[in-house]
Amino acid sequence: MTTTSKQPRRKSPAKTAAKSSKAASTKTTRRRKTAAKTPEITPEQRYQMIAEVAYLRAERQGFAGDPVEDWLAAEKEVDAGLAGRAAGTAQ
Repeated sequence: MTTTSKQPRRKSPAKTAAKSSKAASTKTTRRRKTAAKTPEITPEQRYQMIAEVAYLRAERQGFAGDPVEDWLAAEKEVDAGLAGRAAGTAQ
């Protein structure tokens, strides 16, 4: 009596590669798009930013202009920059 042991059939490399690439293409991973949080600016930081911009404006004018106008213009500039920064990260 001769016993033959059945060995499992091996798949050809082409079929194995096709099957693994099909599995890889159907299995997609999704990453959540999370907007990078903009760090909050404290009132003190905002004040410091405005003071710096106002100073630089006055310096450009040779300190001959109105300091209140420089401050108000600096406030607008800083607030516009902060609003644009927040809008850019909210997308």
